[in-house]
Amino acid sequence: MAVFSKKQTIFVQGDSSDAVFYIQTGKVKLTVVSRTGKEATIGILNEGDFFGEGCLTGQPRRLSAATAMTDCSVMRIDKKSMMEVLHREQTFSDLFVAYLLTRNIRYEEDLVDQLFNSSEKETSPDSAVAGSLWQGRRAPDSNPQYQSGNPGRDDRHDSVAG
Repeated sequence: MAVFSKKQTIFVQGDSSDAVFYIQTGKVKLTVVSRTGKEATIGILNEGDFFGEGCLTGQPRRLSAATAMTDCSVMRIDKKSMMEVLHREQTFSDLFVAYLLTRNIRYEEDLVDQLFNSSEKETSPDSAVAGSLWQGRRAPDSNPQYQSGNPGRDDRHDSVAG
């Protein structure tokens, strides 16, 4: 278990990708920096969220940076241990895969929403797509499908771009 103070770096873009992280308490911000130096927030994660799972697919380097937004406790699970648990513990493996699939569906919904509605929203071009790609949860809109209480949506997450 590692404890990070507010604004402390957990890892930087380009670091070796050798572990998955699990947030026990607090909030973590994921950011990317382009080759031209532009920075974009691609995610705000909360207690119970995983991040850094790209290492499980053989990703050699971190594609983003992770920074503590609040004081937080984060569990670092090295790649080998995570792979062993995923193979040995069927229940955990099922929950982890369901978590990743649910998060991926949210990303796709948010990306489509941003691509087709970006001209209607008053969001800066820098944050329009990137801000929603890795957000945990978008702000509710007039569509009841996305409002709080829907069993298909996870209400624990914060919106990055609205």
